[in-house]
Amino acid sequence: MRANYPKGMGGGPQNMNAMIQQAQKMQEEMNALQEDLDNREYEVSAGGGAVSVKISGKRQILSMEIAPEIVDPDDIETLSDILVAAVNEAIKRVDDTNNAEMSKLTGSMGMPGMPGLF
Repeated sequence: MRANYPKGMGGGPQNMNAMIQQAQKMQEEMNALQEDLDNREYEVSAGGGAVSVKISGKRQILSMEIAPEIVDPDDIETLSDILVAAVNEAIKRVDDTNNAEMSKLTGSMGMPGMPGLF
């Protein structure tokens, strides 16, 4: 007995080849997007602009600028707090951007929810 699949289901080798080609195309697009995201640079400031951090898309700190007026030898704790806030915000910006861009790509390919996997 032969199963009757709805149109477009189980379409044999042609359907499987089309799915494989679509998956390969999506992988290529995701690789290109990830390379683009890795090459981006972001600049984030904290403490009202007292500290500025430049970070790469690979989450590597490229530079950090500290306004001289924020450096108080008697209050290193405040400076440390501002530095931590700036670095955390920079990492968050990279992650948020990467997730949003990957969501656009996987969503346009009919694969919602996939960004969490990559």
